[in-house]
Amino acid sequence: MSTVHAPLPTPTEAGSTPASVAGGRRSNRFTRLAKSRPWLLLAPGLLILAVLMLWPLVQVFLYSLQDYGLREINTGESNWIGFGNYIEALTDSTLWTIVLPNTVGFAAVAVLTTVAVGTLVALLLQRLGTTWRVIVSSCIMIAWAMPAVTGTYVWTFIFDADRGIFNRTLIDLGLIDGPVNWFTNQWSFYAIVLLNVVHHGFPFVAITVLAGLLGVSKEMLEAAAMDGAGAWRRFWKIVFPTLRPVFSVVIILSTIWDFKVFAQVYLMPGGSGSNRSVLNLGVWSYVESFGQNRYGFGAALAVLLTLVLIGITIVYIRSLMKEDEL
Repeated sequence: MSTVHAPLPTPTEAGSTPASVAGGRRSNRFTRLAKSRPWLLLAPGLLILAVLMLWPLVQVFLYSLQDYGLREINTGESNWIGFGNYIEALTDSTLWTIVLPNTVGFAAVAVLTTVAVGTLVALLLQRLGTTWRVIVSSCIMIAWAMPAVTGTYVWTFIFDADRGIFNRTLIDLGLIDGPVNWFTNQWSFYAIVLLNVVHHGFPFVAITVLAGLLGVSKEMLEAAAMDGAGAWRRFWKIVFPTLRPVFSVVIILSTIWDFKVFAQVYLMPGGSGSNRSVLNLGVWSYVESFGQNRYGFGAALAVLLTLVLIGITIVYIRSLMKEDEL
């Protein structure tokens, strides 16, 4: 005759007292609070950014949908034209033959040059002792800390046709017969802008790459040198793969900065719109808005530039997320 035994209570059931249930609820509440704490701390800053940046962006977009000029400012009327400003901008030959080539071409050359110069300086700094490395790093950071306006005026004075040291040196060497205005030609104009931007941007690249170089394994480099690998081969096979995350961040940030170059172009002679062959997207938007009083059209150009920068920013964020996964 078989005996049927009642199932024993499980530890969970045996210990499920009201006190333990209440404690579990409190722990869940604390867990949720801990997870939401970062958002609570970020909320004031996000709110300020939304007020200072998001609302002006919305306003600019609304202006871009209007034929907005001095008349509309004085009367307070709204002349909605939909996407007419965008259609005009995208069908204007100035955008495709002058503005975009200047903007994209300059950004590409400036990024490559800035990263190359910054990397070379970082490699030189790595070879210095600690004391000299700190001194030289501090000195080159002065160029990065210098305001763009100040740097632009310095380079403008250097290449000034009448008083510039560059013209005077070429005349003394007999390379040119008289003063040359380097700001009237598109290529020489952007060559000066390139010098200005690279001079201002390479310290950031140098210090960032130097931080990565100091983290490269010295034992691995010494082993490669003992195996007969030259300096160039060691850089491409060991240093560059290690610094790939650093280079990706530096390149994307430099691209964002060089795409929206404004002061370095606008403050140069002819860069404020009188020489239309040197216009880039940012300066064109400003000239149309405040020079021609076509605020709606200028707002549309600003929105197009913002969309380009948002696309680059998305690529930057995705690259950071991939590096975190690695």
